[in-house]
Amino acid sequence: MPSDTIAHKHPLHARRAARAFHFHLPFSPVSLCFGTVAVLAITYIGLIAVVMSYAVLTVEFSQSVRNDEATVATLESQYLAAVAQITDTNYVAAGYAKPIAKIFVPTQSATALR
Repeated sequence: MPSDTIAHKHPLHARRAARAFHFHLPFSPVSLCFGTVAVLAITYIGLIAVVMSYAVLTVEFSQSVRNDEATVATLESQYLAAVAQITDTNYVAAGYAKPIAKIFVPTQSATALR
C-alpha cells in the first residue's frame, strides 16, 4: 500500500503528515511582540532619562551664568567706584605739586618691524 492511503485511513498518520508540511516558528509571535514592547519601553525610559539630564544640565548652566553675571556686575561697580574716587581726588590738596613742564623723550621704536 502506498503511504498516502495509510495517511487517509488512519487519523494519527494524517496528523503527522499535516505537521510535516506546516512551518513552525521556534518562538511564539506573542512572545516576539512582548519582547519588542519590552525593548521599546526600555528605550523610551532611557530617552526620558537623557532628556531629563539634559534639562538639569541646562538649568545648572543657566544658573551659573547668572551667578557669573552677578559677580562681574559687583566687580564692575567696585571698579567704577575706584575710578570715580581717583577722578574726584584733589591732588593739590593732598600735597602733590602740578608739573612745571611736560617733556616727551623721543625713543626708537620698540617693534621689530623698524
